[in-house]
Amino acid sequence: MRDVAVHAGVSVGTVSNVLNRPDTVSPGTRERVLGAITALGFVRNESARHLRAGRSRTIGLVVLDIANPFFTDVARGVEEVANAQGLSVILCNSDGRPAKEAAHLEALTEQRVRGVVLTPTAELSPQIETLRQRGVPVVLLDRRAAGPDQCAVAVDDVLGGRLAADHLLERGHRRIAFIGGPEGLPQLQERYQGVVAAVREGTGSDDALAVITPGTLTVAGGREAASRILGLPAGLRPTAAVCANDLLAMGVLQEMVRHQVRVPDDFAIVGYDDIDYAAAAAVPLTSVRKPRQELGRRAAELLLDEAAAEGHQHDQPVFEPMLVVRESSAVRRLRPTVAS
Repeated sequence: MRDVAVHAGVSVGTVSNVLNRPDTVSPGTRERVLGAITALGFVRNESARHLRAGRSRTIGLVVLDIANPFFTDVARGVEEVANAQGLSVILCNSDGRPAKEAAHLEALTEQRVRGVVLTPTAELSPQIETLRQRGVPVVLLDRRAAGPDQCAVAVDDVLGGRLAADHLLERGHRRIAFIGGPEGLPQLQERYQGVVAAVREGTGSDDALAVITPGTLTVAGGREAASRILGLPAGLRPTAAVCANDLLAMGVLQEMVRHQVRVPDDFAIVGYDDIDYAAAAAVPLTSVRKPRQELGRRAAELLLDEAAAEGHQHDQPVFEPMLVVRESSAVRRLRPTVAS
């Protein structure tokens, strides 16, 4: 800034005003300073500004799996709100690993971010409370908060599980698989609870539901789950599946098609999240839609409101999912019974 001031023949304070309060500087002086900035290739030291101000113009976003398009859409919502306030977003991927999540949270604290939007791993990290004690607000996204003293944005995943299972039951399926497993992430546990309740009410039996837990919640995990289903005896094999996310559903679809199993005639599939690829699949996937970008937008709004620290009141909105029916679960064409 001193070099710019000498080149333009003004004070360092005037250069600072041009950068931060340009309306306070006369047009002629402002043009001289901007010309000096261009000629010298000056770039302001944003880190130094953060240190002086005690806060940055960035927020952190830590997601579970950036390879899942659900989180890409969530990030768009967060970025939309942040950019409208002149803020940038630092995106971090935890891969669902607590140690990696903790490292990201520590790095974001060192960067003096204004706050963090977090989709947590299975167990809530104690570092979340450490950040909050340091004055860094943390908003949980796609997860309910443990108590009323924190902002969180979630979806009613129990309802989502019920919607998916009820849909398959209405179409005549009486042996259904839940692919994703009841353990791990609370979101998955809620979806499982919804499916269990619906199947129990719809069939009167707990044996009508098969639970398959693949190694990952990915397309490869879906192929693995479908292979297990195809390996079951015909009399025990489910005729439909509720998948914990759309990546799993796409993997199931791939494996069924590879083995020439007709979808939905021989096997129906319902995914979860309704990412854009669900509608673009070879057999368009029925899916439980979550308001992905709206989740991100609302979380960012709550974060910035809390960071302003002016009469903030914690909020924990819970959005309702909706079922989007496509070809992967269309009405079953039951095979005719041959008279004896």
